Amino acid sequence: RNDSLEFLSPNLAVRSFVSHETVRAEPFDSAQDRPVEANRPFNRPQANGAWFVFIDGKINKCLHGLRASSHRLLAALLCCVSVAATQAQTIVMSSTTSTEQSGLFAHLLPEFKKVSGIDIKVVALGTGQALDMARRGDADVVFVHDRAAEEKFVADGFGVKRLPVMYNDFVLIGPKADPVGIKGRDIVAALKKLAAVNGSFVSRGDKSGTHAAELRYWNQAGLADKGRGYRECGCGMGPALNIASGNGSYVLADRGTWLNFKNRGDLEVLVQGDERLFNQYGVMLVNPAKHPHVKAADGQKFVDWVVSPQGQDAIARYKIGGEQVFFPNASVFPRVSPE
Repeated sequence: RNDSLEFLSPNLAVRSFVSHETVRAEPFDSAQDRPVEANRPFNRPQANGAWFVFIDGKINKCLHGLRASSHRLLAALLCCVSVAATQAQTIVMSSTTSTEQSGLFAHLLPEFKKVSGIDIKVVALGTGQALDMARRGDADVVFVHDRAAEEKFVADGFGVKRLPVMYNDFVLIGPKADPVGIKGRDIVAALKKLAAVNGSFVSRGDKSGTHAAELRYWNQAGLADKGRGYRECGCGMGPALNIASGNGSYVLADRGTWLNFKNRGDLEVLVQGDERLFNQYGVMLVNPAKHPHVKAADGQKFVDWVVSPQGQDAIARYKIGGEQVFFPNASVFPRVSPE
């Protein structure tokens, strides 16, 4: 999470987390234990003996003219911690791009801050990358939409518990003229038609929740060969839609991002309503047993709030052009405390 590491003595390092706005000291038994990150050009001591710590994008001068004696080292650490303490409460959430690009978080997170005082810094990635970020301990909370991957994340011990939050649906988008003739409700039949005529199709190809859903639909269609028109962009939902808009391709998207997408050009929704296009979102606290530095208490506050009646109502109130974008459903599932 954009952390920087400096050794103030042979066996002690100070790590400054930009995204978490905290500082902590870490002992190391030997030089071999020092992480590679220690060699990165951050927080280097200045010629005059001053040290700088980066916190929340700001440079804070923590000590001046001090050497690494035990008393001065303690003073330096206390100085760094006091600087961090002046920063607002902040947690990091790794999330799917659709919750960000749909505009949901711009509506939802200020409401959470009003009741909690906690800022949330969102790192919007494909679901696979968001989960990988959390596995490394670089997030406190994960908010994604690939149930199988989420359940594995919890089973592997990286998440405390997966809680369903809300749903919407996927839609297959393409040119209004629909040259392949796929318009209808059946996603599998549409993909078969596209492959048969080598129709132009843009896949995100980024291990996101949308990409995982798309691959499921191709598999259900029994198609290993997706046709010569199939292209992976390795990009987020917005860029994939831009590519499709630019060259008249078909593309699978989540409805929330599509509703908030402005550069539609000649594109429109062609396939929708198939129950297989159901798109469920879940939230998880990153397991502090795996990563003790996780801000578990503040992270849990967000988890509890987003599945509470207050949080669920906030989700339901978010609309684009008068159309509800996400449908809260946390109350549909019983909440069981993790063992």
